[in-house]
Amino acid sequence: MLDNLTQRLAKVVKTMRGEARLTESNTAEMLREVRLALLEADVALPAVREFITKVKEKALGEDVISSLTPGQALVGVVQRELAALMGADLGEAASQLNFATQPPAIILMAGLQGVGKTTTTGKLAKFLRENHKKKVLTVSADVYRPAAIAQLQSVTEQVGADFFPTQTSDTPVNIALAALDFAKKHHHDVLIIDTAGRLGIDTAMMQEIAAIHAAVKPIETLFVVDAMVGQDAVNTARAFHDTLPLTGIILTKLDGDSRGGAALSVRHITGVPIKFTGVSEKLNGLEVFDATRMANRILGMGDILALVAEAQKNMDVSAAQDLAHKMKAGGKFDLNDFKAQISQMKKMGGLSGLLDKLPAQMQQAASGANMDQAEKQVRRMEGIINAMTPLERAKPDLIKASRKRRIATGAGVQIQEVNRMLAQFEQMQSMMKKLKGGGMMKMLRSMKGMMPGR
Repeated sequence: MLDNLTQRLAKVVKTMRGEARLTESNTAEMLREVRLALLEADVALPAVREFITKVKEKALGEDVISSLTPGQALVGVVQRELAALMGADLGEAASQLNFATQPPAIILMAGLQGVGKTTTTGKLAKFLRENHKKKVLTVSADVYRPAAIAQLQSVTEQVGADFFPTQTSDTPVNIALAALDFAKKHHHDVLIIDTAGRLGIDTAMMQEIAAIHAAVKPIETLFVVDAMVGQDAVNTARAFHDTLPLTGIILTKLDGDSRGGAALSVRHITGVPIKFTGVSEKLNGLEVFDATRMANRILGMGDILALVAEAQKNMDVSAAQDLAHKMKAGGKFDLNDFKAQISQMKKMGGLSGLLDKLPAQMQQAASGANMDQAEKQVRRMEGIINAMTPLERAKPDLIKASRKRRIATGAGVQIQEVNRMLAQFEQMQSMMKKLKGGGMMKMLRSMKGMMPGR
């Protein structure tokens, strides 16, 4: 997201070395680059103007401490203002859902068709069940889109929440009221109402969702917007904001080829906090939005906290401890360990998911790699290991020509692929030895050599 801004800032930082103070002249070039990058990212012009003005006011005259260059100092100002633009000034509590009401707490999902409301409803139900231990009921008030009700039922069942069945012959308001009555009788903590969308803003849709809001009085009204639509998100956000008392925003498809303008524009236009972001198509691909951490990622500083949180959530701690003890005791890293590491990486979002959260200088260690091809190769490696016997995984040195042919046949690959996988395994063995001496950069340099598509 906003890779262009990251690259532009990195370039200008290099040109500002050797000066002791931020002045009008030495900030002008960098601010121009920031302005261009924001406009190219499809950020709304009013938001760009306000942002540049604030950065300029905060930056001019700021002393540069000895450990920083002027460029780095200005990046610090940009980071703080970028975080503020996305809602850091509202405080951490603003990004949290409000449950301070007589159960069930009603969450109304609003947005255009195609932004991912229904899938996001399922993701939110999963998030509330797993992170807040809530009993969740979902209902679809979309009586227009074919299969909308069946789609929500499917994703709701997948995440283990309850679903309230409806018919397209019912009116959206009656559906919402019936679901609310059911939720009260069955002691649900949360009711999530998925509303109908349109391809564009129209009066009928706005009147309908306003009527649902008036009937059920939700404590949270969340505006779901596609992060890839850029400038168009501004007009949509303004229309919904004028119709409904929005309490939060969910940005979807941040894992796509997004220029990122919606993240900055929608918050500026509505004045309400971004509460969640959709970061993958999987039902666990919903993250709580943190403006400061997102600003860090935009500026190439990475999001190590998110990486740690992902590791804590998905990592098999006992397996990791067993491997650490094994290596410390002088044990040899084998193909069973290699496969376990691949599985852990996949749980944490794969190679692309991990690299996206690392600082820019660490990402450069893997720059130029074709990540899609790398992910395919990782899956192929796992298939090759699965075609081996337990003895071969434990003792890779046994794998000679005849065994390689059998493994290649079992995995459905050429024998050259088996040789390549074994060579990469040997690199990983070497890397594990290096990690005993510490150093993430050592690991990333090894990863760089393992990635295809260079």
